[in-house]
Amino acid sequence: MGNRKESAHPLIGQPKLALDTPSLLVDLDTMEANIARIAKTCRDNGVGWRPHTKAHKTAEIAQLQLAAGAIGIACAKLGEAEVMAAAGIRNIFIVNQIVGAEKVRRLIDLIGPAEPIVAVDCVPNLDELDGAAQARGKKLDVVIEVDIGMHRAGVLPGAPVVALAGEIARRPGLRLVGLTGWESQATRIVDPIEKERTIVDAIRELTASARACTEAGHRVSIVSCGGTGTFPYCTQQPGVTEVQTGGAIFSDVHYRTHYHVDFPFALTVLTTVTSRPTPTRIVFDAGKKAMSDDAATPQPIGIPAIRAMKLSAEHTTVELALPSETPKIGDRIEFVVGYSDTTVHLHEEMIGIRGGRVEDVWRIAGRGKIK
Repeated sequence: MGNRKESAHPLIGQPKLALDTPSLLVDLDTMEANIARIAKTCRDNGVGWRPHTKAHKTAEIAQLQLAAGAIGIACAKLGEAEVMAAAGIRNIFIVNQIVGAEKVRRLIDLIGPAEPIVAVDCVPNLDELDGAAQARGKKLDVVIEVDIGMHRAGVLPGAPVVALAGEIARRPGLRLVGLTGWESQATRIVDPIEKERTIVDAIRELTASARACTEAGHRVSIVSCGGTGTFPYCTQQPGVTEVQTGGAIFSDVHYRTHYHVDFPFALTVLTTVTSRPTPTRIVFDAGKKAMSDDAATPQPIGIPAIRAMKLSAEHTTVELALPSETPKIGDRIEFVVGYSDTTVHLHEEMIGIRGGRVEDVWRIAGRGKIK
């Protein structure tokens, strides 16, 4: 699945361990297998796959997902959607509310170059979006966000959803295309039976709201939910048309430890040992500016038993449980990232590795696109 350009990047073909550090690496075989697994599970359950791109922020990976069968993509921010549209991706769901004159102008600009869909949850936002779309002679597709347990944005299920659908129908610049919700309250549940029950109950509120809208005469073609932390249960619920599972393509310590998913790790940060002040202390040249530890602590690969580990701005310091001569100064050590969403954006590029060598180098074009 390599992405070749007319002028090959000078790193292509180099051994992994010859790379300068810190470097963000993705194991292509593992990532491709994870992509294939998600796509197959969605196909087997008759739902579309609309992967969230907020973790990888990379157009080339989005294209790989689409080639594997994804129906479109989901973005967290308008700036991220603009990057993906510039790469030729058209079916883009911005799974958040877009508010404010400048952002709304940019959103309306996307209609034509792409086919954006945006989440809404209140009448004032409808008025702003409708006025901007009508002024440009365009129609904007919107999806009602429903609060099915996350308790962030969204209207309550049932009658409030139908009422907002009625408000959308009265605004010529807007077109209701569906509903979305996120059953995040289930992500950290350990017991699989309880986890599945919680997911079923939450998504049932979403699908019931969709049916209520249909019965009220509104067209609902999208019922979107799901994520890595509720996979594969989210794909198995009647009435769901698509899921937004995204981070599973990388997996990470957070997803494996806290969300209890079984996807293998694909994303690492390559570091160099820069100091061995004592037989139990190892200092690496990558800290919080190269790999976050907000959701979970990165895990070094191939290091003896660890007593303690601390990330500072530019370094990671490991204290071993017992003295060891290895690793030595200059050795390369990979860390499995703690949380991909808050690690990828720290880097300018992602290096695709296959068989221990560089196969691709991708610019993280969505980096810094937080507006």
